[in-house]
Amino acid sequence: MSSDRYHQHFTVSWDQLHRDVRTLCHQMIERDFKGIVAITRGGLIPAALIARELNIRLIDTVCIKSYDHMDQGGLDIMKGVDHDGEGWLLVDDLVDTGKTARAVRKMLPKAHFVTIYAKPDGRPLVDQYLTEVSQQCWIQFPWDMGVAYVEPLVDQMKR
Repeated sequence: MSSDRYHQHFTVSWDQLHRDVRTLCHQMIERDFKGIVAITRGGLIPAALIARELNIRLIDTVCIKSYDHMDQGGLDIMKGVDHDGEGWLLVDDLVDTGKTARAVRKMLPKAHFVTIYAKPDGRPLVDQYLTEVSQQCWIQFPWDMGVAYVEPLVDQMKR
């Protein structure tokens, strides 16, 4: 898959991500989880925020690589877990095509799988999500961005 499929962009700020995670946590406040399994790398920060909001101290990771910037390739499973997910909360930032979600679901079939953002192709694979975005939308997460100086328009036009 190529970056050519992305016709829209959605930028998520740190503040927006934190608000979205807190909103998702409100929906899970009555649940009791043994721990969290974060899907790295994107699930690490949402998992940390969820752990704080739900007072969960045990966090593990499933390490999978499927993207090289905006290009999705094959799955490289670098680390799994040694249980079926019973009583665990599985967290990712985004479910996109469902490729990673299918692999993790196979590893942890009994986990409660949540994501902050879901695209239509991957949405059926998660138990809960907060915001649906278009399949053709690239989500720009705050950990992938930096702050840079932008020259005033009048100065740009003088060049």
